[in-house]
Amino acid sequence: MEREKTLQIKEYSVLGRLPNPFLFNDGKVVNSTESWEQRKKEIFHDCIEVQYGTLPPKPDFFEVEQLCQGKNHSSYKIHAGTKEQQVSFLIKIIMPKGKNRPMIIDGDMCAGYHMNEEFINTAINLDVGWVLFDRTELAHDIQTEKRQSGALYNVYPEYTFGALGAWAWGYSRCVDALETLKLPQVDISCIAFTGHSRGGKAAMLAGTVDERATIVNPNEACLGGGGCYRIKMTGDYMSLPEWPSETLRDIWTETNFWFGPDLEKYVDNEDKLAFDTHYQKALIAPRILFVSEAAGDIWANPVGSWMTTKAAEEVFKFLHAEKSLFWYFREGTHYHTKQDIEMLVNIIAHIHDGIELNEDFFTLPFEEPDLIFDWVAPMNTTEDIL
Repeated sequence: MEREKTLQIKEYSVLGRLPNPFLFNDGKVVNSTESWEQRKKEIFHDCIEVQYGTLPPKPDFFEVEQLCQGKNHSSYKIHAGTKEQQVSFLIKIIMPKGKNRPMIIDGDMCAGYHMNEEFINTAINLDVGWVLFDRTELAHDIQTEKRQSGALYNVYPEYTFGALGAWAWGYSRCVDALETLKLPQVDISCIAFTGHSRGGKAAMLAGTVDERATIVNPNEACLGGGGCYRIKMTGDYMSLPEWPSETLRDIWTETNFWFGPDLEKYVDNEDKLAFDTHYQKALIAPRILFVSEAAGDIWANPVGSWMTTKAAEEVFKFLHAEKSLFWYFREGTHYHTKQDIEMLVNIIAHIHDGIELNEDFFTLPFEEPDLIFDWVAPMNTTEDIL
């Protein structure tokens, strides 16, 4: 569907071409689903550990304690970690109405969006439930504190993860809780991870490393979760002032504690990165990735997000999973809105219940730039998908 170009790109620079995810580090080319699985191990080291540090492991100790039970919601406390030391954090489960229904896991309870009943009911009204938690119970989100402040660092002091790694760990423990509780209302095979901004980065990382996430939805996740390290832009959206996109220097100066320590060496050297955000998006395939952005959220680099999503699409094509990749831009600026949840729930209901997809997917609010990559998906020789 054609759409008015409400975002005008004023300045645009490319720091380098996007690297080819189909090339092994020794130069060999991925040619089968099996070899892609091997390539993913390289990408995990080059992309995930460089950005986020060494991630906390699956816990040796795990327990779910029920705190209260209401008509439509319940509260639990998760206790998890090593046998010697655990961290505890609260989760709230808002039940769907029926049985065997999809669930959305969201770690942004600290941000307050979920106090909005309309926001929550956008999912509940289509019989999709919620698991909510406050990611800052695991790692603090305070700029003036030193790196690695928060409860989870006391459990795993030998690891180098930043706050995003801790927050992502929380998403996986919520899935563990659903598996442990075996609630009849929950379809454990249809779980969506979502979050907004820094929470979107955490949801993206969580969905990358935990394949139990059927749908991964970073909402306006900005750099380190949705944008592009190699693209810088300035845009003009409606009556708002011109604004630049976030750079690695910006994010490292303000919130380096979110990331692992190795990312610092690429500040002002983004073209030296062995990856860009398309690598991480590609790791979701063949599961469902939904990248949701706002046309006026220039700091989140809407052009860079679209570019890396288009690049990741080649991996989805390689795995014959093109229908598992979704993206859209709503009008407006940086926020997690009812409309964002409507689009996510539309995808959930489409795959779970067969309802029709919204026509607003796949439309750009800006003029499409030239691609900054020229590689395409190689032929997949795997017999069972030919």
